[in-house]
Amino acid sequence: MSHSTCENGTKPAISENTPLLGSSTNEPANDAEILNHEAHENGGPKPHHEKPLPKLQIFLLCYARIVEPIAFFGIFPFISEMIYKTGNIEQTDVGFYAGLIESMFSFTQMMLMIQWGRAADRIGRKPVLVFSLAGMAIATAIFGLSKSIWQMVLFRCCAGVFAGTIVTVRAMITENSTKETQARAFSVFAFSGNLGIFLGPMIGGALADPAMQIGGIFRRIDFFTEYPYALPTFISGIFGASAAILCALFVKETLKRKVKGDESSAEAPMSTMELIKSPGVPMVLFLYGHVMLLGLAYTALAPVFWFTDIELGGYGFSPRQISFFIGGGGLAQAIWLLFAFPILQRRYGTGAVLRGCLSVWPIFFASAPLCNMFLRNGWTTCFWIIAPVFQIGGSGVAMAFTGVQLALNDISPSPSTLGTLNGVALTMTAGIRTVGPAIFTSLFATGARTQVLNGYLVWVVLISVAVAGSAAVRYLPEKAEGKLKDVNEGEDE
Repeated sequence: MSHSTCENGTKPAISENTPLLGSSTNEPANDAEILNHEAHENGGPKPHHEKPLPKLQIFLLCYARIVEPIAFFGIFPFISEMIYKTGNIEQTDVGFYAGLIESMFSFTQMMLMIQWGRAADRIGRKPVLVFSLAGMAIATAIFGLSKSIWQMVLFRCCAGVFAGTIVTVRAMITENSTKETQARAFSVFAFSGNLGIFLGPMIGGALADPAMQIGGIFRRIDFFTEYPYALPTFISGIFGASAAILCALFVKETLKRKVKGDESSAEAPMSTMELIKSPGVPMVLFLYGHVMLLGLAYTALAPVFWFTDIELGGYGFSPRQISFFIGGGGLAQAIWLLFAFPILQRRYGTGAVLRGCLSVWPIFFASAPLCNMFLRNGWTTCFWIIAPVFQIGGSGVAMAFTGVQLALNDISPSPSTLGTLNGVALTMTAGIRTVGPAIFTSLFATGARTQVLNGYLVWVVLISVAVAGSAAVRYLPEKAEGKLKDVNEGEDE
């Protein structure tokens, strides 16, 4: 086929404006393109060079990612004791204030997440990232100096105000990766989030009240007697401060600036409402919120369910058994995310992985009452064979968290709206995290107390919600399917 012939086989129209010596757009322009062109003409596969991930940038961004879950979960082990000892309240009121203080982080995060996203789209990713990391480090550190409940609420709100790190990190991970490498990048991103969830409670539990728990030099320092919860919050703050310094020094800005005077590339910024109404965005946001709801509900419910007596609908586990199940599930999630997800996403696409996870989720939830039935009937051996299998295999549904993030990246109308769109999605997540866990744990408590459906009320509700998600994912927009083109496929037949 001649190079001057169009793809449909017709020759281009000739006019007085046609350059006599103009080169065809189909001709190879340099040595590399000539070799590629000849290989294609001879029927060979086209060479494809995948842009590698910038490892240092991804590492630093993932390190910044762990700051938010450390700040959020780090106070959980000691918050009840801290409220009781410093708040001068009745022990029966501790639960109310603990829930209030814990939820204030997510509430303020929800109120400001979109604003952080818009700021990242306008002034740049890096300044927002560094500023929010520094602010969170300070607010998290001084929480341990609280001497009253109102101070705890104030400092917790301040930490939530500076939670813009998570928006910016997601956008920068996307902009540092390509279609071919973003699955691998976000698998590491999700793993770093899980690592933060693990480290936060470990720091809080191991370092709270060091004068009593550890003794030695801490007992001789009056500061740690006066402020028994300062050490774990200071250590959590150090994570944020070190991340802010490292990002300020080594992280590169990823927001592409428009050239001044280039009117051709100028486009009016989209409002948040215009963005939400963009084609495909509402469905992807719905699926994003749905997946987060399922995950957060199970995370809050599982420890209570495992602890509850068998006769009331739980497993009757000891704290040690609960820790084994949590650890085993966390390890299984890491394996699914780091090794299985990139392969599955590259071969089948984001949409296929999401459909698979949302199809498995109802089965995973149904395994909980099923295994309780084994224990109620005395089938202990059967339980210890089947329950760990469901726990390890069912942890694969965690791939949906990374899947919806990739779908969100793909459905974004333009790179300039990526920060705002992530802000909208994370606003939903913060709202769900504020009220969702309390709703489902209350449902479980109601079912266990009244023995409605043999104590399985909450699982019936969760299975129904999961089934609705498996139906909704069928309407995932084509643009968000995340199917990679075959790199060996020729451009023209």
